[in-house]
Amino acid sequence: MEKYLIVNPGSASKKYALFNNKGEKLISFHFEKEGKRFIATTNFGGRSQISIFGGRLISVFAQDFVFKTLIEKNIIIAKEEIITCGVRIVAPGKFFAVHRVLDNKFLAKLKEANTAAPLHIGPALEEIRSAIKFFPKAKIIAVSDSAFYDALPLRSKFYGLPVKDCKKFGIYRFGYHGISMTSILNKLKSFGRLPERIIVCHLGGGVTVSAVKKGLPIDTSMGFTPLEGALMATRPGDIDAGAVLYLAKKKKFNFEQLENYLNKECGLLGLSGLSSDIRELLAKEKKDKNAKLALEIFVYRLAKYIGSYIASLGGLDLLIFSATIGERSSIMRNRICRYLEHFGVVLDPNKNKKMITQPTLICHDKSKVKIAVTPTDEMTEMYRVSKSFSSD
Repeated sequence: MEKYLIVNPGSASKKYALFNNKGEKLISFHFEKEGKRFIATTNFGGRSQISIFGGRLISVFAQDFVFKTLIEKNIIIAKEEIITCGVRIVAPGKFFAVHRVLDNKFLAKLKEANTAAPLHIGPALEEIRSAIKFFPKAKIIAVSDSAFYDALPLRSKFYGLPVKDCKKFGIYRFGYHGISMTSILNKLKSFGRLPERIIVCHLGGGVTVSAVKKGLPIDTSMGFTPLEGALMATRPGDIDAGAVLYLAKKKKFNFEQLENYLNKECGLLGLSGLSSDIRELLAKEKKDKNAKLALEIFVYRLAKYIGSYIASLGGLDLLIFSATIGERSSIMRNRICRYLEHFGVVLDPNKNKKMITQPTLICHDKSKVKIAVTPTDEMTEMYRVSKSFSSD
């Protein structure tokens, strides 16, 4: 039977999943850093197996581990069974706002865009090269993380720059985490009527807050690149462009140094001076004032985005938390919602503290706004996109 390998290289982790032609997920892998080591969690047959490795997590190693595991568990007999490989692409530009079959033109454009979103494009290029090596006969599908936001209204797409420059250089707000958004909305549709006014908080290493009205995006926090928006693990989010220019002069940064600084040394990591991991900061906040400050800023900025989007939507019917922090951290959900109580957003503390693995309402009976934790399934959504190209 034909198989589809789905690859999701995130800014702080890597995920792989193998699907059959019927859309059944046969096995999945999740690689994530933990201190100076990385952990691979393999989910197969209803069981999880954890493998711990030292050193740097690179795509060649990860895909080699995946390939060997598929053979060992008799999930595939030969690599030719994998006919399609779908790879998540996070890159600015109208060209990348469409799902495409990967070819030489796409690779060339992706390399050109690498400086704009290095946390994602570099890893994506690694994954693509590895996929070509391990599965040379597979069709590779570039699954756009911005396609969902192509429907943004112009008032949300444009910056306050001369329009001629925006058009000439392709500088628009493209938005990211669109695959996650599509997954969440599809889940809501499967449960019945889609609420008219929704705000989704995708809270992971990267953070996106999106406003959706009648199923379409009207605004989102990330912009031309994933640097814009709320505070993130290692990215500063919104910052005065003048401050960036001033900082570059003072620290005598060249372009590459500035790029690395903004993408890898700021955010929760930069503010705390300790870690980009919410779990570690929560454990240390009582004794470390910088850890406490980093968490306060993270929550405050999220609350500001949600509040502004309530204004944009003309009210709110449903607030959704998703991705690693949104799905796992009841503490952070509680802190964010405290800011929003005057909008009628009221959590139920008991519902909020429960372990959540499927779409669950966590709002109090007196809440005027529905609050839900909705686990995202980017891998299944990427499979759907990849499968749509299989007959082309």
